[in-house]
Amino acid sequence: MNKTICELFAGVGGFRLGFERLNSGWETKWFSQWEPGARTQWAHNCYVEHFGDSLDIKGEYHTGEDISDMKKENIPNHTLLVGGFPCQDYSVAHSLSSSKGLEGKKGVLWWQIRDTIIAKEPPFCIFENVDRLLKSPAKQRGRDFGVILACLNELDYSVEWRVVNAAEYGASQRRRRTFIFAYKNDTKYGNVQSEYNAEHIMLSEGLMAKAFPVKAVESIAHSKLDSDVVSVSDHFKFDFKRGGYMTNGEIYTANVQEKKEEPTLLGEILVSNADEKYFITDDERMKKWVYLKGAKKIPRKSKDGHEYVFSEGPIAFPDPWDRPGRTMLTSESTLNRSTHVVSDPVTGKLRILTPIETERLQGFDDDWTNTGMPDRMRYFCMGNALVVPMVTRMGKVLDDIIENEN
Repeated sequence: MNKTICELFAGVGGFRLGFERLNSGWETKWFSQWEPGARTQWAHNCYVEHFGDSLDIKGEYHTGEDISDMKKENIPNHTLLVGGFPCQDYSVAHSLSSSKGLEGKKGVLWWQIRDTIIAKEPPFCIFENVDRLLKSPAKQRGRDFGVILACLNELDYSVEWRVVNAAEYGASQRRRRTFIFAYKNDTKYGNVQSEYNAEHIMLSEGLMAKAFPVKAVESIAHSKLDSDVVSVSDHFKFDFKRGGYMTNGEIYTANVQEKKEEPTLLGEILVSNADEKYFITDDERMKKWVYLKGAKKIPRKSKDGHEYVFSEGPIAFPDPWDRPGRTMLTSESTLNRSTHVVSDPVTGKLRILTPIETERLQGFDDDWTNTGMPDRMRYFCMGNALVVPMVTRMGKVLDDIIENEN
């Protein structure tokens, strides 16, 4: 079994960088990155700047195009399929052309992953999504993740998942993301894992437990998937917890107590030579920052005339040096409540983070996105990215799994 990767929704290459830092022989055979509606494909260009472009099996470049237009059979064979895909509405119905086919909403990217799995049958998959994936949609909590699990179960995969707070495993950002590890049941790894119960998988024997160690597994809840994905879409509801395991349609989930590691503090990633353009020098803008970061109670009226008070608590202003950073969004650097504002380590004056500091928050190399894109896009790309060292942690465990397969 070769150490080959296909990377979908690649962004600026966080998955690939995480595996290449292992220096253990991983080779990315093909990737795809396309930003809908963007005149310039900044993330794709950044990826190619670092890694070069990739050819499909016909010797053609289709990496910067809409993945839905890609014939999945033309993707090179690979051992590991990875990708960070958005949380969307995964509801489905039976296809009008086939009673067995599935028809999901147009533009929902999970179906591109599913089509790739059907075409290429990779032994292993690792996906990343936001933590709210496990709870969506609000009116049928757990349905969307249930649909994903049902698809993978139908294709003969077992699945582990964990919601990981990167700061609890050494990173400088309190970023919570759902990592999903799927493996074919007929692999050696699948055969070995089938001998363990769910508690052992979540506590010690699963990839997630080895990559992100835990002290204890709390009360385990159980559910069973319907064999029909459409039925799951229509009826399934379940309270998924931060950790879990699914095999043969049986779902087990529990909150876990992490073996927390010392995080990197925000003060440790600040540069000492920030350009003046990042400083808050205008008094009127400073007043807006103070307002946005502060507590507030605002009378509002809904469309139906109902009056209520919108309230929110304060955010630390500036962000403290002695804690990891907050979750970074794609709007980082704009004048809004979620943007980090720090006291400059040299001057003590308040400023936003520099692009290099946002790269450090995500575990990328300095100036990773300094490939010709404007600052605004550098912030956007980092807000979309994953925390690279979390990928490397999973990759170390996967190295052992592949060695045992061979």
